[in-house]
Amino acid sequence: MGIAISVEHLAYSYPGVDDTPGVAVFKDLNLQIEEGTFVAILGSNGCGKSTLAKHFNSILLPCGGQVTVFGMDTLDEDSLIAIRRTTGMVFQNPDNQIVANVVEEDVAFGPENLGIASPMIRQRVDNALKQVGMYEFREHAPHLLSGGQKQRVAIAGIIAMEPKCIVLDEPTAMLDPRGRREVMQTITKLNRDKNITVVLITHHMDEAAMAERVVVLHKGTVAIDGTPEEVFSQVEKLHSIGLAAPETVELCWELNKLGFQLPLNKLNAETCAQTLLEEWKV
Repeated sequence: MGIAISVEHLAYSYPGVDDTPGVAVFKDLNLQIEEGTFVAILGSNGCGKSTLAKHFNSILLPCGGQVTVFGMDTLDEDSLIAIRRTTGMVFQNPDNQIVANVVEEDVAFGPENLGIASPMIRQRVDNALKQVGMYEFREHAPHLLSGGQKQRVAIAGIIAMEPKCIVLDEPTAMLDPRGRREVMQTITKLNRDKNITVVLITHHMDEAAMAERVVVLHKGTVAIDGTPEEVFSQVEKLHSIGLAAPETVELCWELNKLGFQLPLNKLNAETCAQTLLEEWKV
């Protein structure tokens, strides 16, 4: 398995204004993300999650160190278009990414700007909309769709450019529970069925638990890195950096303080309930 994104000794500071000093976000951040994996990145507000995500397709450029995307250096201007073809970005508010008055025209926008031939664009648009379950809405006006549907259209627009990697920066932050569920099902399916590398920036622990790897940022460094079970079992460490584990893990942790000896790797309600049932049977 190859490396999709490599971050080596990354340093980045937001510039100051009116002769004020800049704000340092990263001084020496190191991280590698393998091809075809689903990685969730967590952290409290201001830890640098979104800043890091924007380095993955050259929206932001390193002040020091190096970020490479499928072997391409983000500081290499000649690689800029190739990097953005390879790594698509989906942001919090889908309204900020929708540019056309018809769904299929919006999804076609990216491929058109890449210079793809019209017959191929038609095929890509149809395939992308089918992959996110929005093909039947192809002739609808985007502004009439729900939040979850809009976000799926935004994801389809990225898929139509056929990226190897999709970076989603808190894509469900503005959605209701149903919309969140739709988006998470979509990106999980893309990773599983299409082998697209997925990097999910989120503050929802239940979403992070769906990934195969969780990276926790704190004060510009990687504080915890591992499988969801490995990361979320470190409840006290998560608390110390201002985060919580999924509710099921928090429940078991609180019960353990009362004398129980429950495992802290039950990340969903079903497995947690089964564990509690077995404990009470004893």
